[in-house]
Amino acid sequence: MSRIFTVSFASVYPHYVTKVEKKGRTKAELDQVIEWLTGYDEQALAHHLEEETTFEEFFAQARLNPNAELITGVVCGIRVEQIEDPLIQKIRYLDKLVDELAKGKAMEKVLRA
Repeated sequence: MSRIFTVSFASVYPHYVTKVEKKGRTKAELDQVIEWLTGYDEQALAHHLEEETTFEEFFAQARLNPNAELITGVVCGIRVEQIEDPLIQKIRYLDKLVDELAKGKAMEKVLRA
């Protein structure tokens, strides 16, 4: 089991916010990306942050977007579409979306519209 599984989503979320805000994007856009991937609305996301849900619990309760498999590319030197562990792949999907948002990609492209 990877150590990231037991890390709370709430402990990483501020880093996501900082990353996108440094590049001129907003927390609202980040939350929109998270909602697209996981199905969590603003209230559900706030609940997970308050409860300090682990990444394992966070994704176990998520309704992954059916278009998530369209997320491709490299995160940390590994192609996300080739990751075999389903939970690691979901975490890397989120990382990839955050990276794309921070790099200034249009929201419709980030959300695979």
